[in-house]
Amino acid sequence: MRKTVVIAACMGVAIGFASGLALSQQDKSTIEEIERYRQALADGNPADLWEMRGEGIWKQKRGPKNASLEKCDLGLGPGVVKGVYTVLPKYFADSDKVEDLESRLVTCMVTLQGLTPAEARKDPFGGPGKKVAMDALVAYITSQSRGMPMKVSGKHPKEREAYDIGRAIFFHRSGPYDFACATCHAVDNQRIRLQDLPNLLTAKDAQRAYTSWPAYRVSQGELRSFQWRLYDCFRQQRFPELEFVSPASIALTMFLAQNANGGVFNAPAIKR
Repeated sequence: MRKTVVIAACMGVAIGFASGLALSQQDKSTIEEIERYRQALADGNPADLWEMRGEGIWKQKRGPKNASLEKCDLGLGPGVVKGVYTVLPKYFADSDKVEDLESRLVTCMVTLQGLTPAEARKDPFGGPGKKVAMDALVAYITSQSRGMPMKVSGKHPKEREAYDIGRAIFFHRSGPYDFACATCHAVDNQRIRLQDLPNLLTAKDAQRAYTSWPAYRVSQGELRSFQWRLYDCFRQQRFPELEFVSPASIALTMFLAQNANGGVFNAPAIKR
């Protein structure tokens, strides 16, 4: 009787191990197929069209002052676009605040071109039949940092403050589902549908995820910025709408960008 029980127990362990192995291999196979799908999508990225349009808008004279953005200081000096995305968000003395790319572009549209803040922020994400300046500018400027490592500073007191606030937002649980950013992005080997969810608290995953935005979304036929990515994450959590270039959005970006330091920027990318 005792021998029978031992044999049955061993068989149970073996079956459990085999089932776990099968699931592990299935998960691995699924992840590999998703990666092959992404590689196939990468051939002929339509984001190139946004980049070209953005370069034209950068040089175009607009607004009441009939000026271009070519004297805009995005963090490395007036007019410099090469490598600027690798240092953003950062503190700017002229505005006395931490700004990411989009909020800095809003500042330059107001100061250089004479637009009102409301005009500069209008329709930030575009959409079908509504192509706006912001998404094209983001595509062009970020493309000038391809192949460069992220090196976002945290030395200024306001940069450290933004990082701390962003971290608090990342872990804040709220809404009807009691979600937080950390619910999906603070755990290893987690997936929703066919999308693997990076653990943004680990350097490897944070670098891989952050450096692939902005991106052209095949399912939407649009280029989407990192501000949009955060906006859509808040929507999926059923949180109140995240206001475009709000201090909260910039603080959360600062937290995630610093976590991605050292990663090589490779965007605009292409996603499903």
